[in-house]
Amino acid sequence: MSLIIQSALPDSSISHFVHSFWMLENKAGKDIPSTVLPNGMVDLAVMNIDSDEWQISIRGLDTIPSQINIPAGTKMFSIGFKLLAVEYLFGDSIKEVLNGGKNISNKIWNFNADDLNDFKGFCEKSTHIIKAVSSDNIDNRKKKLFEFIYASKGSMSVQELSENVFWSARQINRYFNQQFGISLKAYCNILRFGSSFKDISEGRLFPEENFTDQNHFIKEIKKYSGVTPKELSKNKDDRFMDIVAIKKLDT
Repeated sequence: MSLIIQSALPDSSISHFVHSFWMLENKAGKDIPSTVLPNGMVDLAVMNIDSDEWQISIRGLDTIPSQINIPAGTKMFSIGFKLLAVEYLFGDSIKEVLNGGKNISNKIWNFNADDLNDFKGFCEKSTHIIKAVSSDNIDNRKKKLFEFIYASKGSMSVQELSENVFWSARQINRYFNQQFGISLKAYCNILRFGSSFKDISEGRLFPEENFTDQNHFIKEIKKYSGVTPKELSKNKDDRFMDIVAIKKLDT
């Protein structure tokens, strides 16, 4: 299959906003069916489909596996954002694009067709833009909340998170539903699933400490991917893009 995928980690100065950068290019000469898995990220994508026409879009959180078709000639560079970026970079809720996406204005990002010629250059330009538009005035409770969420890979309970950041569970859930369209618990479950990709891609089909037991692990993997951990690990025909991408990403 001629589907080229690359991944890159962000500079530490923007790692509180960005999980990773990635790109894909379909050189197969035909459309390629693929599956997008819930991974806990909000994706900004700059995409060109076999022409000079290109677009910039944002995809909200995914809660279910989505079947997509990658047209022949597609080239896409993407930024996988952590949730803190939604309020402090985009300044708007993304709940209306849950399990979906929309085209957005290019006014802030100022990308152009040439940016799709160089993945490293795209990462560097994106980093510069994020530094320029981001605010230092971040609510400390929210910053700490997300630090705990990502450090624990979604394994901390809502009550534990609430107690650690001195913010009521009710208020946190209201914030999550208004900003992202799902509850904190639902997001943590998705993040825990996404955090298993690395182990699964390397054939480690047993639960880490953030799953109760083997049965819980298998149940959660099937819930969010539609397949067993073994089938996800085999990733026949590179069907699951996230599994391909995670293999190319440094720890």
